[in-house]
Amino acid sequence: MAPVRGDGMRGLAVFISDIRNCKSKEAEVKRINKELANIRSKFKGDKTLDGYQKKKYVCKLLFIFLLGHDIDFGHMEAVNLLSSNKYSEKQIGYLFISVLVNTNSDLIRLIIQSIKNDLQSRNPVHVNLALQCIANIGSRDMAESFSNEIPKLLVSGDTMDVVKQSAALCLLRLFRSSPDIIPGGEWTSRIIHLLNDQHMGVVTAATSLIDALVKRNPDEYKGCVNLAVSRLSRIVTASYTDLQDYTYYFVPAPWLSVKLLRLLQNYNPVTEEAGVRARLNETLETILNKAQEPPKSKKVQHSNAKNAVLFEAINLIIHSDSEPNLLVRACNQLGQFLSNRETNLRYLALESMCHLATSEFSHEEVKKHQEVVILSMKMEKDVSVRQMAVDLLYAMCDRGNAEEIVQEMLNYLETADYSIREEMVLKVAILAEKYATDYTWYVDVILNLIRIAGDYVSEEVWYRVIQIVINREEVQGYAAKTVFEALQAPACHENMVKVGGYILGEFGNLIAGDSRSAPLVQFKLLHSKYHLCSPMTRALLLSTYIKFINLFPEIRTNIQDVFRQHSNLRSADAELQQRASEYLQLSIVASTDVLATVLEEMPSFPERESSILAVLKKKKPGRVPENEIRESKSPAPPSVAQNQNNAHVNNSHSKLNNSNANTDLLGLSTPPSNNIGSNSNSTLIDVLGDIYGNSNNNSNAVYNTKKFLFKNNGVLFENEMLQIGVKSEFRQNLGRLGLFYGNKTQVPLTNFNPVLQWSAEDALKLNVQMKAVEPTLEAGAQIQQLLTAECIEDYADAPTIEISFRYNGTQQKFSIKLPLSVNKFFEPTEMNAESFFARWKNLSGEQQRAQKVFKAGQPLDLPGARNKLMGFGMQLLDQVDPNPDNMVCAGIIHTQSQQVGCLLRLEPNKQAQMFRLTIRASKETVTREICDLLSDQF
Repeated sequence: MAPVRGDGMRGLAVFISDIRNCKSKEAEVKRINKELANIRSKFKGDKTLDGYQKKKYVCKLLFIFLLGHDIDFGHMEAVNLLSSNKYSEKQIGYLFISVLVNTNSDLIRLIIQSIKNDLQSRNPVHVNLALQCIANIGSRDMAESFSNEIPKLLVSGDTMDVVKQSAALCLLRLFRSSPDIIPGGEWTSRIIHLLNDQHMGVVTAATSLIDALVKRNPDEYKGCVNLAVSRLSRIVTASYTDLQDYTYYFVPAPWLSVKLLRLLQNYNPVTEEAGVRARLNETLETILNKAQEPPKSKKVQHSNAKNAVLFEAINLIIHSDSEPNLLVRACNQLGQFLSNRETNLRYLALESMCHLATSEFSHEEVKKHQEVVILSMKMEKDVSVRQMAVDLLYAMCDRGNAEEIVQEMLNYLETADYSIREEMVLKVAILAEKYATDYTWYVDVILNLIRIAGDYVSEEVWYRVIQIVINREEVQGYAAKTVFEALQAPACHENMVKVGGYILGEFGNLIAGDSRSAPLVQFKLLHSKYHLCSPMTRALLLSTYIKFINLFPEIRTNIQDVFRQHSNLRSADAELQQRASEYLQLSIVASTDVLATVLEEMPSFPERESSILAVLKKKKPGRVPENEIRESKSPAPPSVAQNQNNAHVNNSHSKLNNSNANTDLLGLSTPPSNNIGSNSNSTLIDVLGDIYGNSNNNSNAVYNTKKFLFKNNGVLFENEMLQIGVKSEFRQNLGRLGLFYGNKTQVPLTNFNPVLQWSAEDALKLNVQMKAVEPTLEAGAQIQQLLTAECIEDYADAPTIEISFRYNGTQQKFSIKLPLSVNKFFEPTEMNAESFFARWKNLSGEQQRAQKVFKAGQPLDLPGARNKLMGFGMQLLDQVDPNPDNMVCAGIIHTQSQQVGCLLRLEPNKQAQMFRLTIRASKETVTREICDLLSDQF
């Protein structure tokens, strides 16, 4: 422990030493309780405590709290320290408040007044302490209370530089929680001109603030571009002696340079002015030139700072994608890093080259490094670098090198790390389809994929090869021959059996002329795999066998024997037994013509884009390089149920061919609107695995929060651009929600910003905290936002979130209510009839009951009403009410302040088609709210 100095609060040091020397948890608790009792007596009894003593005791309380113990006193003494003129006392007061004081505390007004006094102080240290406290608390109350003072401090000419710096960072913190705090109009230009400030610390802090403001409103702050380019140019061209105080290992102001480069990436194009663009290009060239210079220091800090600026400059060059010379130079520079001994540099170089590979100016230059990238994929020790090498190979692939890259990826797949195999399989499948000039090659690649990594071949991949084979006559015979040969391997993956069963069932006749693949040989080969397969695959094979009866009448008897065997067995799977029985009867009863009609060859699938890319983007949102499939002859995939349970019997596939061409493979996507674009395929897959039965296939938004009175999961909102799913759970007075934002369009949604709309008064009843999300929602991707809710006391209505974003340059904004009605905090309560009616009679006061009579919204549905009440959160009590048609429920609403018991009785009138709803609760406001929520819901 450090020695105690004159003002070192010796008592605190001794207390900390005692705690550290405790031999057990019990001894620690005993020592803490003794100290708490001493502090409590000092605060209560001794009215003459000076500032030093208060500071010492408040520090002890803070230390005890940080050890994990609750502190329920001392707050007022900490607030009193704020009025002290001594720095150490004021600092401890602010520290205690930042850590321990709840934003809903009664002391918050006193604290706000003390902070206002310090903001008006002439002492910059006091002003900084106040700004740091505001930023640490960062609540909406703080934002509303200081929305005028902080911007004035920031732009005032009289404010000291160190205060401006703190004011900019404080304003950034408040802006993130309350975006409406930043004033517009003339304030915009004054904030932008902070980029010209003489003090580099102020410029650094202001750049962070302006970057956040630009993301929300790029047009209003576009004036920052010229100033940012000018400032960046001055920094880059300066020697390290010119900015000595802000030079880090011979690199002038690296953090500010990186921030300015990121700020410029918010605009595309960065600027339309030729002069500014020329100066920016000159600056970027200078950064690239400096990267070639010998290092001025051998220390790692020098290379880190230098490379940080270089990589951000390359990101800006890639973002602009308009200067061929700069793009080629950036690619050459990154190519040098591919053989660098630093793992991080190799990873970053590969990542940046992934983006360069998508530019028409630098694509060929990236391809020159193909050999090195393949070596990285095979030889790197770090799996993340190997994965990035795979990404780069995927991005640089084109018709010229597709076969070589696909073959290298297939070779590596056998020894690849398990964590990247599934992604590699999807990428190989996409490249093989996109660049296939000969579809026999494509068939070979997919079958090799299944052979090498069958466990990682998703259903989308093997569905896809079947669709392509069915749609292309020239490859059908080759596919049948190849898959027949693949099935002859002693060990054969189940996915290969599925593909083989499907293709041979359709096109086995094309190879039946060869005695080595005669009809009976095909049948015996497939049936030898039958007992090793899952029930789903067995069902598909049974469908293949019935197809064989149509293709090869000569083996009808052999197949019928198999059907009889499975019809008579006491199978554990009733579906297989029924299927075998039906197919047996079909083969016996139906004439040859009928069989030929029912079991004729599958028709071609409707044309559509492949959905494998959407699956890949879902697995790696925001990280998939652009190498999209635009194959015009791509058929639509079948749904899982139709493709597996009904295999390929034609009456099943007639449903498939008439289905919406935009139906997702997994049957999970919401049917999209047709208004997004003619090529839109909306293959959004919701992580909730949710029911989309209520979604409408039209251009209007689907939005119905009332249904969430009775459920916790589902689609909350949907329109042509965005789908919002919700998944929630509640326990006593606490709740947690996950909001899933899915981009249904083919372009990114930028400046994406959900903002909670919930007044300070309402927040005293329901405290909702919402985590921030990334400002860009990539095309076809999905992001999650977590919210926590604490019910402090009962409330009416529910919070709203306002969602704003830019779609194709157009600002979009709408508000939706969160499914956070007060019934979410119900705990079901079991009661017998005696307890229920005793409690019912006790709650007979005028203010404790509410009643409504309303007409049923649809033909009276008692089972439906029961289901809704069960989902409402209360306990549905059976055999309690003498009338069996009546429904009664009991529950307790948990809040932080109290528990509110609630009883419900719903009485249907079948003749009048009406309901009478009666609510009785121990609190009037709860009675009214529950009654209002449920009325007209049946």
